[in-house]
Amino acid sequence: MIIGQIESYDSEKQTGIVKSQDDFFEFDANSWQSKLQPDEGDEVTFEVNDGVVLNMRLAAETLKPVEAVKRKSVATLLALFLGFSGAHRFYLGNYKLGLAQIAVTALTQGYGVLWGFIEAVLLFSGHINKDAKNRPLK
Repeated sequence: MIIGQIESYDSEKQTGIVKSQDDFFEFDANSWQSKLQPDEGDEVTFEVNDGVVLNMRLAAETLKPVEAVKRKSVATLLALFLGFSGAHRFYLGNYKLGLAQIAVTALTQGYGVLWGFIEAVLLFSGHINKDAKNRPLK
């Protein structure tokens, strides 16, 4: 499978040019596999057999959707009961924020608990809905 970018496309003739690294290939509507029409600048994947472009489609269609790994319920409970220690932030992979919550709790003689409670509400309401790697929460 080759990754490239559509350099030009003539919708009347239904032909175009795709570039991959320093190579250029001509393609036609018969090689296009996506539902959307090709457009200049589209990132595509394709195969080449004897100089003929085959199975061309938008690159985004070949990517697997991001799967949730962390649970919203676990993060919410950690924020509610251990929010002063930043446990929910460590769970979600936000280590710097977790350390900041520990520091705020220590420096304010315990008032960092409020930060954890507020974030528990934000998690429960869905305003915090992704982990540190930008994956959705289950």
